[in-house]
Amino acid sequence: MLNRIILIGRLTRDPELRYTPAGVAVTQFTLAVDRNFTGQNGEREADFIPVVTWRQLAETCANYLRKGRLAAVEGRIQVRNYENNEGKRVYVTEVIADNVRFLESAQSREGGNASNSGSMPEEPSYGGGNGGNSARGNNNNNFSRNNNTQDPFSGDGKPIDISDDDLPF
Repeated sequence: MLNRIILIGRLTRDPELRYTPAGVAVTQFTLAVDRNFTGQNGEREADFIPVVTWRQLAETCANYLRKGRLAAVEGRIQVRNYENNEGKRVYVTEVIADNVRFLESAQSREGGNASNSGSMPEEPSYGGGNGGNSARGNNNNNFSRNNNTQDPFSGDGKPIDISDDDLPF
């Protein structure tokens, strides 16, 4: 059996970050995903898919994703139900994401360029959400947002001064 989904779309609103009573971070947002065809009126239609992230991934999404940003979400579909205040059974279908990639930087959106233009995003993409471990081992505490687009490794012809004590191997 397999329950796996990959979506690419734009956020319809800023993510909502909350914490459970046990202190676990959870973020919810909705992804608008275009359909491959147009409707009867000739316009493209979209599906609005609720997405839930947990733990470190939830905090990262809340910090870096905003309304209108293009993102890729990988996860599983979950159907849950509950009884509302009126005693009716309500069914909710949502994607539980364990990997989110930010497909465009904030600078490309602010500059009026909605596409990624082949450049890498400023923000990292994070996996994780299963047991609080990141699939890539990223530590968000060590990440600082940098709006400077200058590549620190672009060659100005000078050698890089690194001592053997600074190397991790």
